Amino acid sequence: MAARWKVINLEEWEKKINDIKITKEDMNKLVMNFLLIDGYVDAAEKFYMETGTEHIDLTKVTDRMAVKSAVESGNVVEAIEKLKVLNPKILDMNRQLFFRLQQQRMIELIKNGKNEEALDFGKELLAPMCEENQSFLKDLERTVSLLVFENVEDKPQLRDLLDMSCCLNIASELNAAILTSQGLLKGANLCTLMKMCIFCQSQLLHLAIYPVIGSTSTFDYEDVSARLQQR
Repeated sequence: MAARWKVINLEEWEKKINDIKITKEDMNKLVMNFLLIDGYVDAAEKFYMETGTEHIDLTKVTDRMAVKSAVESGNVVEAIEKLKVLNPKILDMNRQLFFRLQQQRMIELIKNGKNEEALDFGKELLAPMCEENQSFLKDLERTVSLLVFENVEDKPQLRDLLDMSCCLNIASELNAAILTSQGLLKGANLCTLMKMCIFCQSQLLHLAIYPVIGSTSTFDYEDVSARLQQR
């Protein structure tokens, strides 16, 4: 059965990989892009000093990460104020993101036991937004429901609103919006390359038996002989 597929052993595969020439300059740019997109400012500064890779204004990165961190900490008001300084047009151009931020602001009020303030906030700011865009209404209704139930642990349709992952998701969306406004990709090039690698690897398995990367954390190869037995 194995004869139907081309078989490439580890030695041959590593030779093919080593024959691919990538310049140090391109590698440095890839690393720097990752550090900047993911907000590792100190590491990016040190990497620039060591490699002389094209310098980027790290102030923009610091400001972007300050906005992201504020949302992750539940300080939505602070995040919006910082964002207005960074780029006031972002929320004007993305009303859904603006609504999500304000919804999170209401949720944070509820978390802190400020129920009356949360209800007033919902009426004054979120309700008018729902009149403009009916697609927001369901999310507002879910948020208001938090005021009705003292314990939402048995309410899976509401429980996620109070979960930390909700803040993290909004922070990620906001971070992506800022990157886009700065003419950058939403994710690091390195991450995109890894996704392409995994996809191409899965497609190549239909044509050949070769050393497959089993783990993207260690980059260890799987045993080719095991795949031969499976085929």
